[in-house]
Amino acid sequence: MGAPSPRSPRPEGAAAPAFLLWPPAVGAAPGYRALSHPQGGTRRAGVMTDVHRRFLQLLMTHGVLEEWDVRRLQKHCYRVHDRTGAVEELEDFINNINSVLESLYIEIKKGATEDDGRPVYALVNLATTSVSKMASDFAENELDLFRKALELIIDSDTGFASSTNILNLVDQLKGKKMRKKEAEQVLQKFVQNKWLIEKEGEFTLHSRAILEMEQYIRETYPDAVKICNICHSLLIQGQSCETCGIRMHLPCVAKYFQPSLEPRCPHCNDYWPHEIPEVFDPEKEREAGPSKVSKRSLRSRQH
Repeated sequence: MGAPSPRSPRPEGAAAPAFLLWPPAVGAAPGYRALSHPQGGTRRAGVMTDVHRRFLQLLMTHGVLEEWDVRRLQKHCYRVHDRTGAVEELEDFINNINSVLESLYIEIKKGATEDDGRPVYALVNLATTSVSKMASDFAENELDLFRKALELIIDSDTGFASSTNILNLVDQLKGKKMRKKEAEQVLQKFVQNKWLIEKEGEFTLHSRAILEMEQYIRETYPDAVKICNICHSLLIQGQSCETCGIRMHLPCVAKYFQPSLEPRCPHCNDYWPHEIPEVFDPEKEREAGPSKVSKRSLRSRQH
């Protein structure tokens, strides 16, 4: 695939970056679905205790966490600051934090990994694009490399861009010239910071990036963006109908076709030719115990 045509970036919002709102020692790694709040008006302001503040600071440090780790983090914060207190339901706990963050255009969002549907949480700045928020950690030419990788990923049919195709664009980067060897190191930096995932020499978006950049991607790439036919969220990886072309996330495919012996497209009713993936089962996850989860977290998987 050739290099995509340049597109104009979306104007940025005016809210202060999340890392300016908390003690410098915390670290600055804030960043499909926002957690619910009462219908028909503004969310009622909550009260931030030391438990909530520590939880928020640690989530900022990690950038994104799977639900299992988020629940462990919440319990840890209670043990440190309120040993005798009852642990609040996670959704209520996060809604309470979000009610305080609302005026700052920051929110803890819940999403799911595209490969197997594991629930994840990330702290998202709603007022600025993720590329601009990365400016404190990356140079101009490094940010431009990310933009070009993003365009290749969005424009691809598979949701992946090969390292070769990305590195072939280094001569077009803005700012200081970059060698291909340097570009390879920058791509690994994006992986380490949970903006990209690498699988066998190809790159795709980390779920942190999807959570934070969905609106930006929809507005910046309206002709190339793909939407899941089931959940109607942004789709990077998934399966498509060979007859009518609709696309579905792998977890959505699994849930939609789970009881079906002969899966058919929900749009055109033609036979669905792809292998049906397994549905993520939280009960099996709990039975596996923390040792399996810890080992999984050490691998380079999507959060």
